[in-house]
Amino acid sequence: MTDSTAPPGLSGRLLADPEMITACRARDFARIFQLARSKGGFHSSRIARMCEMTPSRVGEVMSGRRQITNMTVIERIADGLRIPGHLLGLAGREWERPRAAAPKLAAPTTPMIVEPWAPPGPLPGSGLDEILSIAAGTRVTPTVLRSLQASIEDYWRRDDEHGGEALRPAVIGQLRYVMGVLRETTDPNYRRSLHGIAAELARLTGWTYFDARQHRTAQSYFTESLRLAREIDDNPFVANVLACLSLQATYQDRVNDAIALARAAQDSALLDGGTPRLLAMLSTREAFAHASAQDKQAAHQAINEAHRYFGMISQSDDDPAWVQYFDQTKLTVDTGIALGQLGDVVAAEPLITEALRIEPTTNLRGRAFHTFWLARTQLQLREVELSCATAGKTLDLAAAVDSPRVTAHLGEFRQLLKPYADAPLAAELASRIDELAA
Repeated sequence: MTDSTAPPGLSGRLLADPEMITACRARDFARIFQLARSKGGFHSSRIARMCEMTPSRVGEVMSGRRQITNMTVIERIADGLRIPGHLLGLAGREWERPRAAAPKLAAPTTPMIVEPWAPPGPLPGSGLDEILSIAAGTRVTPTVLRSLQASIEDYWRRDDEHGGEALRPAVIGQLRYVMGVLRETTDPNYRRSLHGIAAELARLTGWTYFDARQHRTAQSYFTESLRLAREIDDNPFVANVLACLSLQATYQDRVNDAIALARAAQDSALLDGGTPRLLAMLSTREAFAHASAQDKQAAHQAINEAHRYFGMISQSDDDPAWVQYFDQTKLTVDTGIALGQLGDVVAAEPLITEALRIEPTTNLRGRAFHTFWLARTQLQLREVELSCATAGKTLDLAAAVDSPRVTAHLGEFRQLLKPYADAPLAAELASRIDELAA
């Protein structure tokens, strides 16, 4: 008879097996999956289900045709198979922490009413700002709308420069405020504008959670943003949110979902005759997804589409403000990153280098990502010293911007350095990355 209270996952005996310990320390997931199957009785489909992967992806890993370096996927495997964090070089997992004993309460004298649980969302609270706005009433004017839109632009600028962790409470607070005003406003023109502003604030909130690698909460806010944009039939903004969800799926190694979302985004944009700049941005999101799936033909086709659309941009285009960031520099670096993911590092390296040369120095988080991709590309070219120097710049930027996504990428780079552990610069950089993770 088995213990029904035992947590699902690999048995303690298997986790104590010397072969499994060695495989975990090396992050040899092919061997980990093989041992789970041969010694633990876990079939490939069960491993896939527990680790939120496709069975074909598990098969590719087990056969050695695919490596796993993505930190999100590694954490998902640790949690799915219940592999303690220290075995994989991770922090202790949430499920490893002992649960505090519940305090003993006296039996209630009346039946207890339990309210149904609802997921956290952009619902109004009862803070001072809301209390005062309810008491005074909020009169929507064009000035109020312009002020709200200006604050969103400022939030995005600060998010680019410093990361979204410290910014998030203010954004959520303003989202609650706008949702409250929306409920009290009857003018249809103002309601449409408020819906659009609320959709942008919900997307920004989702983005800050995505950057913090809190994917479930991020998706809930992206979905709320999608609903708000759909209520006013803002098809370009629907496309924008779908593009965010596609990028998130790429980070979670859900490449089929990422491709489907990127294509749905393009379909939505085309409903309103999406501008060339918007369609170019959406094509690069599709290229990222195909590159992650190692589909070279589809990735190159999407890259070519992005460049074709970008060449059609004219000054008369009525681009939404939220897509104007996608300029020649962004197209260049995104092309380089996609090519790097495909393994075409000779073509990728000069593109990322050129983009970094002309990219604004104030965009700290963007530069952190781009220096990481440049360092990874240089390492693939076996330029170990140059790669370590570039990754050192990523580390410096990571210390200045609060972005767990950047930190996770550095963890991936730490694993890529293992074959070069004897090189002094590589050993020094690995030590610095470990210090940052700690």
